[in-house]
Amino acid sequence: MGQCGITSSKTVLVFLNLIFWGAAGILCYVGAYVFIIYDDYDHFFEDVYTLIPAVVIIAVGALLFIIGLIGCCATIRESRCGLATFVIILLLVFVTEVIVVVLGYVYRAKVEDEVDRSIQKVYKTYNGTNPDAASRAIDSVQRQLHCCGIHNYSDWENTDWFKETKNQSVPLSCCRETASSCNGSLAHPSNLYAEGCEALVVKKLQEIMMHVIWAALAFAAIQKLLYQE
Repeated sequence: MGQCGITSSKTVLVFLNLIFWGAAGILCYVGAYVFIIYDDYDHFFEDVYTLIPAVVIIAVGALLFIIGLIGCCATIRESRCGLATFVIILLLVFVTEVIVVVLGYVYRAKVEDEVDRSIQKVYKTYNGTNPDAASRAIDSVQRQLHCCGIHNYSDWENTDWFKETKNQSVPLSCCRETASSCNGSLAHPSNLYAEGCEALVVKKLQEIMMHVIWAALAFAAIQKLLYQE
């Protein structure tokens, strides 16, 4: 009976380690996803500290992978010291996840002010050439989010690019996908996206931050349930 109990405990611990490895992969994926998406919007967001929650969650994922290795080795060797280290590190991970959630909410609240401050500069530097990073960023966002201008397409009239071209048109990235004959002319506003980009960029960045928050919350909740058992 005693041997069966030991074998059963080992099986449970190995199963938990597999869960931690799976969680490590998910957390690292979420963190990497945030970095990839951020790269598309980095011109609209100057505060790189907003990426701290994503950095921390990747670090937590890497730590969980190491914890899984420690747990497996400690379980197989029946090392009390190893198991104690395993539990202590898990507690530290739990605390770190709570910190990630708090930081996520703090930086999520700052997104709107950051975008409002940065987007004006980006639109002013637009020159319509593909090699220009800011111009590519604006065209990409307008196509992806189906928007035009900061608040609406009329914002383009205040840009240097619009005044220099003197053709009373906005970039082709403002054209609706369904408007096949669109050339960006303001004479045909029905062919252009009516919604501005600022609100949509803010919404997108806040959604990205929520992915980090929910990932940290979910695993913290799982850990809490495991501790209770």
